[in-house]
Amino acid sequence: MSSISTPSTSTAATTRTILRAEGFSCPSCVAKIEKQVGRLAGVSAVTVRFASSRIEIDHDPQAVGVEALIAAVAKAGYASTAAAF
Repeated sequence: MSSISTPSTSTAATTRTILRAEGFSCPSCVAKIEKQVGRLAGVSAVTVRFASSRIEIDHDPQAVGVEALIAAVAKAGYASTAAAF
């Protein structure tokens, strides 16, 4: 009898992408963005920095790209762009 093992997916690389957001004006907007982006497959963490208008997203780039992250922020009702820092 042979046994079949499945490869572990825990070795997937995680990337941190930083977006600059526009248009949110209250702390409740933070939860709205975090919820929308956090729903995407491949996203492991989302932190919105209200004071600096930054959205920090840890994700698997093979599962979700920057364009999809920007689209999720747009779906929440806010404009964003990729930032270098």
